[in-house]
Formats: sequence, C-alpha cells, structure tokens
Amino acid sequence: MEEIRLDRAKAETTWEAIDGARRVLTSGGVVVFPTDTIYGLGANALDERAIAQLFRIKGRDKNKPISILVRDLKAARRVACIDSRAEAILGRIWPGPVTVILRKKDIIPYSLTAGGESVAVRVPADPWVQALLGAVDFPVTATSANLAGAQNILTADELRQTFAGRQDAPDLLLDAGDLASGTPSTIIDLTDIRNPRLVRMGLADRATIEAFLNKFID
Repeated sequence: MEEIRLDRAKAETTWEAIDGARRVLTSGGVVVFPTDTIYGLGANALDERAIAQLFRIKGRDKNKPISILVRDLKAARRVACIDSRAEAILGRIWPGPVTVILRKKDIIPYSLTAGGESVAVRVPADPWVQALLGAVDFPVTATSANLAGAQNILTADELRQTFAGRQDAPDLLLDAGDLASGTPSTIIDLTDIRNPRLVRMGLADRATIEAFLNKFID
C-alpha cells in the first residue's frame, strides 16, 4: 500500500495527495482518504471492477449498498433524481455531514446499490475533499475505511495495522494523522419526498434536523 502524507495546512502536500489519489482512482484503484467525518475508502463509483475490489477489501456483504460523495448539486443531479422539492431541502443541508438517499439514475451501477433503485449521496464541506472531487469526473465511494463489522478508524496507524499483510488492500493511504471526530454523517431518506425520514443521526443536531424536515411533510 503506497502512502502519501497529507498536511492540509501545507499546499504542497495537499496537491501531492490530490494528484496521487486522482491517479489511483482513475486507474480503477482504491484509496483510503480523510473526509470531514471519518477515514473513507474511495473508488470510482461508476466503475464495476473498482466497486468489486472495494467490497473485497472491506469484506463487505454485497447486499449492503455503498454511499458516494459528489462535489455539488450539479454533480448530484447526474447520479440521482432531484426535483424542485428535493432541491429545496438539499440546498439547505449541503455541503455538510448529511447523506441523502435519493432515487438513482441509470449511470449508477446496481453493484453499488445492492440491486436497489436508490443511492446515498453526500456533498462534503471539507475543502480538501472538495478539491479531490474536482480533480476527477466521477463520484467517489464514501464507505468507512474499517473492515466490515469493525469500528470506525480515526488514525493512520490503525489503518496500517488493519490492512497489513492482507491480499486485498487499498492501493493508496492518504495519511492525515489522527481525525478528531469519528462520527459518521447523518442519513436522511428522501426517496419519498413528501415523507422525509431520518435514518441515522451523525454530525448534526437531531432536533434541528427533525424540525427542518417536518416543514416538508404534507
């Protein structure tokens, strides 16, 4: 597993990390990268072979879908069905630590969604992740970097230990040191736009999210 040190306060390491990740992702590889929530496993979300490798690395059940990151609402429209009502909600909660389940478009492989017709999408607020998404022309998977069933990983040392000696391992680790949060994103289901549903609480205030969603329920 190749490693690149990422110090977000230094432009030279930022651009080295972005270029390294872009190289691996566009060639069908898998990258461990820091997000604004936890360390994630990134792959080209439109590439069936990359998705299959991601499942092998994580040891994930293929019946469990994988969420994705996109740069902005325009990119989200490419992969998901978003009407004006959904756009009004998304415009208030993105960018940020909120993942939204939407009806998928045909461009999204069923291998990513476990055969389902919906896809979980997030627009991150972190400037570095935004820069990475701007360097590629496809959505990037956002599943946590731990093995299936294990706890979220907050340190690069844990990541090295997790994948050491494994036949299926990520191609690149972007080492940003220890992450502060470890809390995953909040998940909201908007597949029934007239009945938004809070699926999981994460980095958001529960009362605020529920009060906001109630405004859109008929």
